[in-house]
Amino acid sequence: MKELLRGLELSVGKGENFFTMERGSFNYKQKISTKTALKKTCVRDTEGGFELLFEGPSPADPYVFRVTEENGRYRAALQVPEGADVNRFWVMIPAFPDEHIYGCGEVYSKFDIKGEKVRVFVAEHQNAKRISRKLIREKLFGKRPDRTLPFLKYESYYAQPTFTSSKKYYFHADINAYSELDFTKPDRTVLYAQEPPVFYMEKAENFPELSEKLSSLLGRQRVLPDWIYDGAILAVQGGTEIIDEKIDKALAAGAKLCGIWSQDWCGCRRTGFGYQVMWNWEWDRELYKDLDKKIPEWKARGIRFLGYINPFMAIEKDLYKYASERGWCVKDKDGKDYLVTITTFPAAMIDLTNPDAYQWYKKIIRENLIGLGLGGWMADFGEYLPVDCVLASGEDPQMLHNRWPAIWAKLNREAIEEAGAEGDVFFFTRAGHTGTVANSAMMWTGDQHVDWSVDDGLPSVIPATLSLAMSGFGITHSDVGGYTTIMQMTRSRELLMRWEEMNVFSPLFRSHEGNQPSRNAQCTDDEELLAQLARTSSMHAALKPYLKELEKENAQHGTPVMRPLFYHYGEAPAFTEKTEYLLGRDVLVAPVLKQGANSRSVWLPQDSWVHLFSGKEYTGGTFEIEAPMGQPPVFVRKDSPRFAELIEIAKL
Repeated sequence: MKELLRGLELSVGKGENFFTMERGSFNYKQKISTKTALKKTCVRDTEGGFELLFEGPSPADPYVFRVTEENGRYRAALQVPEGADVNRFWVMIPAFPDEHIYGCGEVYSKFDIKGEKVRVFVAEHQNAKRISRKLIREKLFGKRPDRTLPFLKYESYYAQPTFTSSKKYYFHADINAYSELDFTKPDRTVLYAQEPPVFYMEKAENFPELSEKLSSLLGRQRVLPDWIYDGAILAVQGGTEIIDEKIDKALAAGAKLCGIWSQDWCGCRRTGFGYQVMWNWEWDRELYKDLDKKIPEWKARGIRFLGYINPFMAIEKDLYKYASERGWCVKDKDGKDYLVTITTFPAAMIDLTNPDAYQWYKKIIRENLIGLGLGGWMADFGEYLPVDCVLASGEDPQMLHNRWPAIWAKLNREAIEEAGAEGDVFFFTRAGHTGTVANSAMMWTGDQHVDWSVDDGLPSVIPATLSLAMSGFGITHSDVGGYTTIMQMTRSRELLMRWEEMNVFSPLFRSHEGNQPSRNAQCTDDEELLAQLARTSSMHAALKPYLKELEKENAQHGTPVMRPLFYHYGEAPAFTEKTEYLLGRDVLVAPVLKQGANSRSVWLPQDSWVHLFSGKEYTGGTFEIEAPMGQPPVFVRKDSPRFAELIEIAKL
C-alpha cells in the first residue's frame, strides 16, 4: 500500500454541476472550466507516515497529501492551499493490470468492474423511462444479454466510494458529494471528487481478513431477531380476512411461516402503475379491521406481522398536514414544500436535518409501528433527496444527497433501540451510501423486474448481492418473484418457483406480490405453488442453525453471509463468476437463471462437493447439472463440519 500511495498523482480544476431529476433518476452533466495536472515536487517522510507535495499557487503554498499509517491502515487526506479556486480533484493511484475490482455499492449487471467507470450518486435504479426504453429495445432488437445504458450512467440505489481488489486490498473514500471511480486504465485507478478527498487503503492476507478490516472501518450489521429464520415471510395485501385465509391455506399445505408482510397496512392507492401504498403511517382501520387484536393472535402462532414506511408522506392525509404546518418538510427555493413525483403521484419528504421532525418521525415508528406490534418493516427509499432543495440545517443538498439513505437508516435503528425492541424487531432498506453499513439491519436488492433479464430481473440479484458484500455490507436478500410489472411484463409460475429456490439459500425468505398482483403468479395460487412454498419454506427453516452461525460471523467479523467464489478459492474462473455464490463457507449455489432451462452449466472450484439432491460427488471443473423444478444446482462441501446436517435439507 505504501508504494502505491507514494506513486499517486493529482490534478485539480473547477467545474459546475447540472442535475435534473425525474422520478428519482438523476440526469447529470457538468461543465469543467479548468483542469491542471500538478507536478509532484517532493515526497517526504513524517512521523507515522509521509507527505506528497504538489505544485500550488506558490512554492510556499503547495497542495499536500498527508498519508498516515496505523496498524497497516493508510489514511490519505488532501490539504488544499488557502484561497485556491478549485472544486474538482482527480487522484490517480497506481493499479495492477491483472487485478479484478468489485464493489462501489450495488451493481446489477456486472460484478467485476475493472474496465468500467462508475458514478457514485444514489438514485432510483428503476424508472419508467428506463423500463420503457428497455422494452422497446427488446421488441425491436431482441433481448440484450447485458446492460441497457452506458455504465457511467448506470444508476443504483446503493452507491458507495468503496471497492475491493483481487489483490486483497480495499479502498474507501470518505467523501459525500458526487464522485466517480474510473477503472478503465489498466495501470491506474482514478478517483474523481468534488471535495478535497480523504481515503483509506489497507491490505490483507485473505478475503475474510480483508472484510474484517473493511468492516472495522465502516461498521457492521447487528444480529437479527431469531424468529426470522423460522420459515417464509409471506407477502399478503388487502386486509385481515385475506391474511387469515392465506395463512390457513399455506399452513394446511405444510408451509412454514414466520411472518406476514403487508405493505398496505397503512392503506393503499390505485394508480396507473398499479396497487401502491398510501404513505400515511397510521393503521388503516377500515382495510385492516381488528389488526391490533390479530397481530398478537398471529404472533402466538409464530407468525409476526410486518409493514412498510418511507421518508415521504401522502399530501392527502393528516400526517402530512401536521408536518407541513410545523415546517418539517423539505422545501423548494420558494419556501414551499418540495413535492416529488413518485411513479404517478406527488409526495412530500420529511426534512431529516430538522431535529424536531427527526424526533417526530422516530415517535411515529415507535408508536404506530412498534407500538401496534409490528415485528419489522421495509424502510423504503432514501435516494430521492432533490439537489436543488432547501434544508433546515442550511446544508448543501448536493453534499447531503448521498448521505440521506444512511440518515434514514439511522433513524429507523434509533427508533427500535429507544423502544427497547432490539432482538425482536428489525427493518430492511434498499438505498445506501457510507454510513448505511453501520445503521441498516439488512438490505434487499430493490425492485427487480418480474422477468429473466440480466440487468434488472432474477439474474441481477447475484451480482448486486456480491457487490454489496465486497463493499462491506454482509447481509442481503431479494423479493421472491421480483416487484416491477409494467407493460407486457408478468410474473410467470416458473419465474416465481425458480426465485423461491434461490432465496431458500439466502438470509431471509420474503415474497412480494408486485405492483400489479393480479397479473403475477403468487405463492398461494394453487396446489402446485403451495407445495413449492411448503418445500422451500421448510428448507429455509432447516437452514436456521447454519444461517445464524453465518449471521453471527458477519456481526462479529464483517464476513458476508453470501460470498463470491473467490472468497475461499483462488482459481481464475472464481474471479469473474457472477451467476453462482457461496452461502457461507460450505454451500455453493448456482440458481437456474434462464427461462425454460432444466439444467445449467456449473463451475466448481477444486474441492470435494456433494450435490444436495442427487448425492453425487464432484471435484473441481465445469459440469452440466440437471435441474428439474425443485432441485436447483446446490452443492455442499464434503469437509464441512455441518455436512450431515446440511445434506438432510434435500429430504424435506
